[in-house]
Amino acid sequence: MAELLSIAYIWPHPGQDEQTLQLLNGLYSLLSRKGYSRDLLYRDARAERLVNLRYWKSEEARQQAQEDPEVHRYWQRLPEICRVDGVVERLEEVSGSWSARAN
Repeated sequence: MAELLSIAYIWPHPGQDEQTLQLLNGLYSLLSRKGYSRDLLYRDARAERLVNLRYWKSEEARQQAQEDPEVHRYWQRLPEICRVDGVVERLEEVSGSWSARAN
């Protein structure tokens, strides 16, 4: 089964950059350890935001994470230190001559 790609934009509250990174590190470690997803985090060079790319292992893994109390504890703490917006739950690749899969 193919991975599912999600994207989210994360804006740390003023003075909360380090706390945001620490919380995200804990969340990403938990999601990885439980086999739900793998995450990549980028800092936007032109803005004060972070960009999270999450590759869910499967739709079932995503559903399990959404029901997991440990995961919810992290998600509930996020609004204290950052704003998460621009969430895209599921991106699908568009195939074409430019696609790595087409080669």
